Amino acid sequence: MTHPFQLPSRHPLLIVISGPSGVGKDSVLNEMQARGANIHFVVTATDRPMRPGEVDGKDYFFITSDEFAEMIEQDELLEYANVYGDYKGIPKQQVRQAMASGKDVVMRIDVQGAATIKSMYPEALLIFLTTETEEELTQRLIERKTDTGKGLKLRIATARKELQRLPEFDYCVVNADGALGQTVAAIQAIIDSEHMRVNPRNVTL
Repeated sequence: MTHPFQLPSRHPLLIVISGPSGVGKDSVLNEMQARGANIHFVVTATDRPMRPGEVDGKDYFFITSDEFAEMIEQDELLEYANVYGDYKGIPKQQVRQAMASGKDVVMRIDVQGAATIKSMYPEALLIFLTTETEEELTQRLIERKTDTGKGLKLRIATARKELQRLPEFDYCVVNADGALGQTVAAIQAIIDSEHMRVNPRNVTL
């Protein structure tokens, strides 16, 4: 008895874009959004102070440390971590609603958080964003001027350690200087190819 031909069903992807500080995660996600990708971009909750130019609800959900603690206690976070003294976390409900609507979900999180997501949801798609060289990454961190002295040294040391965790990821994309468009196109190509898998990634939250 023959079985009727049937294309694989389309499952929404849970996508993690990660990498050390300074590789351009924010710029990449902003460009993806500007191109109108049919993707839900997760807004991370944090208890750190808002920086000049940031918008609450767009860049982050800026909440108090007490509110963050309550979210942890109520198990409302998919993943959370302390990053350079500030807490950051992914609200569960936001991700559930987006995937239920059939949209791919993109999360911008640090390397430590990416490992947590992979351990909880092995079918998640992990993309590692990096610079062409370690020296270029160090230079970008210096030029950002968001840290000085001891804080900058800590960020550079952490970034170097995070570069060594590349093998834990599914794909690596180099975000070269002046090549943001190519970086975004490469990430979109990865997402498109993942939707062509015969055995799709099926994440259940």
